[in-house]
Amino acid sequence: MRIFLAPMEGVIDHHFRTLYSAIGGVDICVSEFIRVNDVAVSKKVFLRDCPELQHASFHQQRFSATPNGTPLRVQLLGSNPETIAASAVTAVNLGASAIDLNFGCPAKTVNKSRGGAVLLKDPQLVGEIVRQVRAAVPSERPVTAKIRLGFEDRSLYMDNALAIAEGGATELCVHARSRADGYHPPAYWSYIKKIVEEVSLPVIANGEVWTVDDWRRCREQTGCQDVMLGRGLIACPDLALQIKAAAAGQRYQAMSWSAVMQLLNQFYCDTKAAYPSRFLGNRVKQWLFYLQMHYPEAKVLFETIKRYRQAQEFEAVLGLPLASAAYE
Repeated sequence: MRIFLAPMEGVIDHHFRTLYSAIGGVDICVSEFIRVNDVAVSKKVFLRDCPELQHASFHQQRFSATPNGTPLRVQLLGSNPETIAASAVTAVNLGASAIDLNFGCPAKTVNKSRGGAVLLKDPQLVGEIVRQVRAAVPSERPVTAKIRLGFEDRSLYMDNALAIAEGGATELCVHARSRADGYHPPAYWSYIKKIVEEVSLPVIANGEVWTVDDWRRCREQTGCQDVMLGRGLIACPDLALQIKAAAAGQRYQAMSWSAVMQLLNQFYCDTKAAYPSRFLGNRVKQWLFYLQMHYPEAKVLFETIKRYRQAQEFEAVLGLPLASAAYE
């Protein structure tokens, strides 16, 4: 069983990937999407958006990974098969461990520019993008794809899954909702089961896995051994470890709030210099928004700091200077 860290645009950036891969339980990370228009993505853009590539060397057979060695797949988004394929070649030459193709982003601005989930209205184009990327990338490097069940509805979910399989993809991740479904429960896991029964490539389940019990139900209803975690993992930082322990039949002590506070402390320090001072602490506030779904203490802390703008305010509450992290 493998657990993937989902590519949540504007949330799970390289700071989060570094932190979460160090916590443990995550086997593979996927980058935020890199948009491909009618010109191929440059080396400079790849290195800016995926800093993990700076530590990879294709000629030495070392591939993109977080600092603790968790592989990173580089995700591309667009509708031009030729420029996506050319961009994939650049990413691979920089050391990308795999190329992932985004056919699932529900954002209106992305869909209006013919990216993400809107492409699910055209299974033929989806298949052609996969085919051209697969033809351009060395056979030993995985080419994977992520889809939703459709755009306005779920009527074309199987057409898209089959097009991706026939295009030569290595794996397929399925978010069990259409774009119209948004992120509203439930996730329609039964559709993933039908895809598993029809396609010959490994399928990764995604959507509404917030707890170990959710994971068990998802596995039973989809038949998938692998799962991708997004919001559930942000809300519960050790959810991947909990799932791994449950799968192995082992007892596990859930992460305490004090351990989470050390992670927040670390995250604040890691992101403090990455954003303009007027946005100081915004990433911590964003994370607390999710954490309060699992930890009552997070809601209290969020209410305390939500209007903070000064470094000394944050650092007093977070207990800086930085203490030794529980997970390194």
